[in-house]
Amino acid sequence: MRVSVIGCGHLGAPHAAAMAELGHEVVGVELNPETCEILQSGRGAFYEKDLDDLLAQHVATGRLRFTTDLSEAAAFADLHFIAVGTPLRPDGHGYDTSQVIDAVRDLAPLLTRPATVVGKSTVTVGTVARLQAVLAEHVAAGADLVWNPEFLREGHAVEDSLRPDRIVAGLTTPAAEKAVREVYAPILERGDTELIVTDPATAEVLKSAANAYLATKISYINAMAEICEITGADVTTVAHGIGIDHRIGHAGMRPGIGYGGGCLPKDVAAFTHRVGELGATGASALLSAVEQINHGRAGAALALVERAHGGPLDTATVAVLGASFKAGTSDVRSSPALRLAGLIHDAAARTVIHDPEAVPAARRAHPEFTYAESLVEALRGADLVVLATEWPHYTKEPSLPATAAGLVRRPVLVDIRTAADPTGWTRAGWTVHQLGRPAHHPIV
Repeated sequence: MRVSVIGCGHLGAPHAAAMAELGHEVVGVELNPETCEILQSGRGAFYEKDLDDLLAQHVATGRLRFTTDLSEAAAFADLHFIAVGTPLRPDGHGYDTSQVIDAVRDLAPLLTRPATVVGKSTVTVGTVARLQAVLAEHVAAGADLVWNPEFLREGHAVEDSLRPDRIVAGLTTPAAEKAVREVYAPILERGDTELIVTDPATAEVLKSAANAYLATKISYINAMAEICEITGADVTTVAHGIGIDHRIGHAGMRPGIGYGGGCLPKDVAAFTHRVGELGATGASALLSAVEQINHGRAGAALALVERAHGGPLDTATVAVLGASFKAGTSDVRSSPALRLAGLIHDAAARTVIHDPEAVPAARRAHPEFTYAESLVEALRGADLVVLATEWPHYTKEPSLPATAAGLVRRPVLVDIRTAADPTGWTRAGWTVHQLGRPAHHPIV
């Protein structure tokens, strides 16, 4: 099938690569010339696991190419994915859907034969109805509109594109359903992915509801961590015991500094505002509480860092390990790690940040911070170490505790992700502090 992907950022680039991997001929449209040139060279403009391999493979064969020319995509493809960004509005209430509306409005007059337009961007309920009116006004040949929201985990976007746990298609015509089944046929034929065919409004709400629930689960276990801090209980055991209940499950039940990235923060904020506009006051209050708990985690983490240090940080040198909002991606949008790093930066004599992939992006977003190109550089001379992003470089390397002990002034680890096994660190002489857990002291 001939496919275009309009918008090749964190959503569009992995989707374009996955469509090529499934056997389709794909053209990606990216209006930023510099980004387009990088993609056409067979590399990603950001780090995402396995993305570079797929780009290099399929750009080399010609199955996948990138252009800044939307008319080229309109002439080439029979199905067009819209994968542009939908950031929050400047007032923080609702999405700025201008990129989506502009993409459809610009594409529509260029369509000279029947086509299917498939939206993947996350949008406010009611956006699809507006876009259907745009298509009806500008496409003489006829075009079907489908809303096919993404459910990607950054750091696993390629895997989730190729092996999704479900595919949701909000549509109104048999022709649109046929096109969706055709483009996803290689996935559906495996028999392990459910296709949910529904109306566009349901698809819009389903996406927002899913992300809001994930955010609620994260905020809930962080609220329990706060209780454990006060009572002396161990939140990891609490989370394990709760997660055994099959109605709840363990996924997403690891306490930490909260959610971040390009999806959950804006999706929850936009959903909260929209349901408030619709008069769903109970739902709005619940979602507002989820946001408030999440926003408060950086302050709770800073308090733990100060306790671990034994007082104010004004004379301390702090190594912050991690800048991306989670492991597996270089994305620093709404990064809890950088939010905490900012608080430490304001309180400490010296703060040095390291990340295996996200330092360039973090430096662009926050040039005021100090960054280390190597882990050794970040650790040397530190009074305490803060594990802020759960990269395996920090949590799975068995030699790191002993190596790091020889570089720091004081072997104190503050693991705000509850991601490291304290045993290896305490055996190497470290004191380990984690949110919602009693401190782990060196094993003599």
